Order: sequence, then C-alpha cells, then structure tokens
Amino acid sequence: MKQSILSILYIVLLAPTLLFAQSTGTLTGTITQEGKVPLPDVNVYLPSLNRGTSTDKLGRFKITDLPSGQYDIHISFVGYAAVQQPVMIQSSETSVFNAMLKPGDLLLEDVVVQDQLAQETNTLSQVDIRLRPINTSQDILRMVPGLFIAQHAGGGKAEQIFLRGFDIDHGTDINLEVDGLPVNMVSHAHGQGYSDLHFLIPEIVGTVDFNKGPYYAARGNMTTAGYAAFHTRDALDQDMIKVEGGRFGTFRNVNAITLFDKQQDDRRSNAYIASEYFRTDGFFDANQNFNRLNLMGKYTAYLDGSQVVTAGLSTFNSRWDASGQVPARAVANGDITRFGSIDPTEGGETSRSNAWIKHLKTLDNGAVIENQLYYSRYDFNLISNFTFFLNDPINGDQLTQSETRNIYGYRGSYTQDLTLAGLPVQSEVGAGFRYDDINDIHLYHTRSRRVFLKDIARGDIDETNLYAYMQETLHLSPKLSVNAAVRLDHFTFNYIDALTPEYDRQSVSKATVSPKLNVSYNATRKLNLFVKSGIGFHSNDTRVVVAQHGEDILPKAYGVDVGATLKVSNRLLLTAAAWTLHLDQEFVYVGDEGVVEPGGKTARQGLDLSLRYQIMPWLYLDGDVNLTDPKAKDAPEGEDYIPLAPTLTSIGGISFRLKNGINGSLRYRYMGDRAANEDNSVEAKGYFLADAVLKYTRAKFELSFVAENLFNEAWNEAQFDTGSRLQNEIDPVSEIHFTPGTPFFFKTGISFFF
Repeated sequence: MKQSILSILYIVLLAPTLLFAQSTGTLTGTITQEGKVPLPDVNVYLPSLNRGTSTDKLGRFKITDLPSGQYDIHISFVGYAAVQQPVMIQSSETSVFNAMLKPGDLLLEDVVVQDQLAQETNTLSQVDIRLRPINTSQDILRMVPGLFIAQHAGGGKAEQIFLRGFDIDHGTDINLEVDGLPVNMVSHAHGQGYSDLHFLIPEIVGTVDFNKGPYYAARGNMTTAGYAAFHTRDALDQDMIKVEGGRFGTFRNVNAITLFDKQQDDRRSNAYIASEYFRTDGFFDANQNFNRLNLMGKYTAYLDGSQVVTAGLSTFNSRWDASGQVPARAVANGDITRFGSIDPTEGGETSRSNAWIKHLKTLDNGAVIENQLYYSRYDFNLISNFTFFLNDPINGDQLTQSETRNIYGYRGSYTQDLTLAGLPVQSEVGAGFRYDDINDIHLYHTRSRRVFLKDIARGDIDETNLYAYMQETLHLSPKLSVNAAVRLDHFTFNYIDALTPEYDRQSVSKATVSPKLNVSYNATRKLNLFVKSGIGFHSNDTRVVVAQHGEDILPKAYGVDVGATLKVSNRLLLTAAAWTLHLDQEFVYVGDEGVVEPGGKTARQGLDLSLRYQIMPWLYLDGDVNLTDPKAKDAPEGEDYIPLAPTLTSIGGISFRLKNGINGSLRYRYMGDRAANEDNSVEAKGYFLADAVLKYTRAKFELSFVAENLFNEAWNEAQFDTGSRLQNEIDPVSEIHFTPGTPFFFKTGISFFF
C-alpha cells in the first residue's frame, strides 16, 4: 500500500516535468542575400531531426513542433555559400534564426530534392545563365530541357519555339511571362500567342521558373506544353558596363547602374536602371541593318519585415531588314546562295513599353497576400513574303502585318498555411484579369515594303480574360503530398471588321474549367517520385472565334506526367519523366500568310531525361534528351504526322569555373530529322551544333569570348514545306523553304564592375 501511494505521488510530482518535456518549440527566420534582398526557395534543414522546409517569397521560413534541444541547422542555395550553425530550440517558445548568404561556388550538393508541387523552380538557372552563350533573352529559353528556338526573319521577329513535340510557332502552346507581365500576345497580327522576349535584358535576369505540362493552377492560357517565368533582379550585385563586338558587324553594349540603396532599421529600398543597345549587319548577303535599344528601371522597397513593394518600367524598340525563307531549288540551281534572298525588302519594326507595380504583404495570421497591376503598350509591323510570285506574278506576294495594342491587367493571390484533420495544408486562391485593346490589326498586300496594293483583312479587337483559381496542397505525411486545384477562365471576344460597309461588332463569350491533381512522394531525402495530371487550354484567335460563332474556341489539353528526381550522390542529379498530352485542337502553320489556323485532335507521348553531374568542384557536366511521338488522331495511318513536330532533341555540355577566374563551357544542341508534312514525304533536316564560351573574371572586370557553330555547319534554322512560284516559273512548286542557321560566329567582350 505504501509503495502504491509513493508511486502515485511520484507520478503526480513528475507529471508537470513530463508535460513540459513533451512540449515543442518553433523555429523561424529570414534568409537574405548579404542583407540586401530576401532569397526565396532557400533550403533550410535540420539533419538530426530529418526536418526541413524552404523560404517563401519574403525569404522567411517556419518549422513547427520541434522538440527542445540544440541542433545543427543547414542553409543552402545553389550559387551561394552554405551556412551551418547550431541553433537552440526552447520548448513552448519561438526561436529566431536569420542568415545572410554570400555568393559562392555552384555546388550540386546544395540542391535538395524536395516536394514543391504548387510551383517548381529551375534551381540550376544561374549555372546556365552564367556559362551558356546568350545573345538575347530568347536564348535563355534554351535552358528549358528540350526547348529549341529558331529565328527566321532577320533577328527582330519573335523566335519560333519547339517543345515536347510541338512546333509552338511563336508561343501558341507555352505560357511566357516577365515579372508577372504576360509575354504572349493573344489574337496577334502574325500568330496566336506571339511571344517577343527581346524587351528583356539577359544580364538583368535573376531566375527563371519553368515546368512542362498543364499542371499549374496559377498558369492559364497557352499553358499546354509548359511555361517559363522570368524574374529580374531586385537589386544589382554590382554595377556594370559591358561592351561586346563580333563578326558580321555585331556590337552590343549593356549598362546596369544602382541609383540608390538605402537602409534604416528594418526598412530598405533600392533602385537601378539598365540599358542595352544591339546592332548587327547579319550573315546574309543582304545587310540586315538590325538595331535594338532596351531601357528599364526597377524599384524595390522593403517597408518592414512583412511587406515589400516593387515597381518596374521598361521600353524597347527594334528595326531590321530580313532575307526571309528561301526555296531549296533557288539555291540548288545557283540563282542565290544559302544566304541570299528572293525578296530582300522583308523586315519590320516593333516596340513595347511596360509599367507594373506589385505589393506583397504578410498578414498577422501568417497569410501572404500579393497584388499586381500592369500595363503594356505595343506596336508591331512585319513585312514577309512566303510564296514570292504565286498569287501575284506581277507585284509579288509580299504581305505586311501590323497592329497597335494596349494591355491592362491585374493579378492577385492569397496564400495561408492551415491544418486539416491535424495535417498541414497550404491553401491558395487567386484571381485576375487581362484586357487586350487591339487597334487597327491589319493584313495587307504590299510591294517593296512601302507600296500599298490592297487590304486583305483589317479591324479592331477587344479580348478580355477573367480568371480565378484555388489550390490546396495537403501534406499527408512528411513524405507524401497531394496538390488539388481548379481554375476557371472566362473570355469575351469582340471584333469589328473595318472592311465591311456597315459597322458590325461581333461578340462571343465562353468559359472553361481546368482541374489539376498532382502527387509527390519523397521516398528519401534524395529521391522524389511524382505524378502530375491536369487539363489546360489555348484560346483561339478572336477572328477565328467570331467566324466559328464560338464553336471550339477554347480547345483543351489533357496531360499526365509520371517521373522521379534522384540525387544519386552530392555530385549527380538525375530526372526522368514519361508523359502524354492530348489536344482537342492543334494549331497548324499556314505558310502563305504567316498565321495559324485550327486543326484536328492530336496526341503526344514522350520521355524526358535529364542529368547534372559535378565531376569536380570546378567541373560540371549536363545533358538532356527528349523523345516524343507526335500524331494527328483523326488522320489515317501514314498521313498522321504533325508537320515540323520534333521527335528527338538533346542539349548538353561541359562547364568549368576555376579559382583563378577562368571559366567557360563547351556545349552542343541536337535536333533530329522530322516530318515537314502530314505524310512525311518531305523531311525537315536536323542538325548538330557546338558552341563555346571562355571568360576570365576578376572582381573589377571580365573578359569574354563566345563562339557559335564551332565547326561551321551548314544548317537550316527554320524550315517549312511551302508552295511558291519564282518570277521566271510558270507553275508553282511545293518544297522545303528554309532560313539558314548562323555560320561560324564569334564575339569578344569586356565588362567593368564597380
């Protein structure tokens, strides 16, 4: 009896201690770049507890339910020196750990394989930006594994894009944006989704988020093959003046200057401006006369630890002459060289000015609310000649396409971490609108660029997209996460045909719902398995919409990805994905007018393989292989090829960064032969190219040498199976028309840092 009473007394006296010992603490903090700007997506890890997380858009992190004690905390981010320090967790208290990361070596061991279902970040983008040959911001798109671009109109026109078995033309099936501004131009004078990234200065790009497939609720129209989102730097690491010169009369100057950088207590603000001037004669027989000027400025203010305001202004203008696509027969019979032209008066001019402001704030309940307003003014004028003298044997078939456009938009989101049945869940809701006011969208027949012959089409377009989405990411266990989302888009299309005698506003409205479901399983700290599924869409051109009276105007895309990311060791990272994507309606290129038209249903299956290997601390190897089987679903076998759809592509190379400042890369890009028409009777030839970059970088300056097409291969950058007639021909001929790719090219440069 006495022993029982003592036991009860012992338990009563010890109970508070036991309860106290079982209580847990919380660890929070903020990670910044040398105290300047917050760093998102930084990995925060407690190895002994096998617990980790990543920082949010304000560089903050939070880990809850931690037992009291002292632990080592690991902070890592690719391109920055890792931090490892002890941290003390107090029971029932919140411990704060802040860290400032300094730029450091690019180490694959800093890459953490983890669950990022809602949005995945290309954590290796800085490696690619620094060590790959880049002439324009469009070249940065090549960082997306399997994405290829082709220029076929003198350098100023938006590049043709290829991805996941798509000839995307100029952006029909990939969603592109810069700092939240849409790049894709809906109902464009030249083609649906036309995406001109030339207003972005490559040196100002901070990160590039990308992914493939229609699986992301925050990405709407055009997100079928995938998306790429560019983010410019919030602050300059250092001011810069760069001068480059190379073959074919190429000259480039880039300047980036900090206007001010102030800090008072927890308030910090900075602003910088940047400019780029580029000109080249080009490698064609006819002078390209290409000139482009970019100006931009960005302001960032951290009002306190819970909110930030950013604002940006930019403008660009470019003018150029072009040799266009040439028929293979004209080169074969010696009428012109590979670099000649049938109509040397092709070319164009374009400009775009942007303004935007974004406010991001953390509320008292821990939720993050983000709001952004933006505006763009855009002018476009393009002169092309695809068929030469097919339709008009006297004047030729030259076409001019032009438009003036204003884009107004808003986007907002609200994100909060909650619990559901005791399980952590991240909820996000978002909404926004985009309004395109397109004036005098014009297609007309011209001669020698300046002589007007007749109108073909002319009118005004108003297109509005209202949208809202909701997504829930439920963490069923530390290893298993599920992301479920749904997106609603509503479109209103208005068109006024200026060539009809009576005023007639044609209007069509339609909505579409796009559900998503993604699953991620972290089998180990080094292995992530995922299944992604979802429905996306691309809208049709307003002129097609009203002509079809609203039928099939928002064709859907149905996709599934199954794959894994494996960190074999601290030096080797592998990713593989098998996927399928079905479209209700394909867009097919129409060579005679340079636009797209709706086609039939298509199906694509493929395999994506990616390798990143750090051979030594200073030596990197990377490679991507992409296999695709694209087919038209309603066509008979043997006639179901999708013209120009790539089936085998690969990019890769070796890069190095030595302690003495010497760094560079040797890279290749390969595109296999592919069908140029529906029955594969005409083939578009593939190519294998090698490029090299060599730099010597010191604290105050950098010397650079860039060489493209090292082996001077004669390759075709863009190819189309088009019918045309030359001036001395009686009958038209259908065959490959191509734009030759760059011959051996080099440029040298010097940059000063201060």
